[in-house]
Amino acid sequence: MRPLDEKETTVVFEKIFKFTGPNLKHIVERPATEGPDDPPGRYCFRLHKNRVYYASESLVRRATNVSRDRLASVGTCIGKFTKSGAFRLTVQCLDLLAAHARHKVWLKPTAEMSFLYGNSVLKGGLARITDNTHAGDGVVVLSMSDVPLGFGVAARSTQDCRKADANAIVVNHQADIGEYLRNEEEL
Repeated sequence: MRPLDEKETTVVFEKIFKFTGPNLKHIVERPATEGPDDPPGRYCFRLHKNRVYYASESLVRRATNVSRDRLASVGTCIGKFTKSGAFRLTVQCLDLLAAHARHKVWLKPTAEMSFLYGNSVLKGGLARITDNTHAGDGVVVLSMSDVPLGFGVAARSTQDCRKADANAIVVNHQADIGEYLRNEEEL
């Protein structure tokens, strides 16, 4: 387990910035609430076996007592680096993204299961969308009761959604909470 180097940090922050925008500073500067530190520490990003973890400094210090080959995880896994060097956010970071998301999409109850099976969001299943969402922006997908279901990339802007056909794709699927069941062996 080691800190991210400058290039890795840039790639990770660019990906998270796509979803959170200027709220990224709240994630980076968030004070830790756990640990025996008198002045509370902060949360930090660590790389372990091509996976990026978000954990408090206190937890990271305690994890150094565990050997690298025996350490399975520390904190929240927010993503992983592929063999080609690209960074992919995983569904485990959904709570972090949902709390600080800049753009959100709410689904009708009839469209929730379709999204949880890994399908993209269609205009017919869209209940609400935040204003000023542009095509290519990262969006968090929520149920009507504000339960985070997953995240994806907006395929159309807010204005285009109003004119679109009911079968037009509005959000391209990236991850959802149904992955815990579909990819049980990997996770």
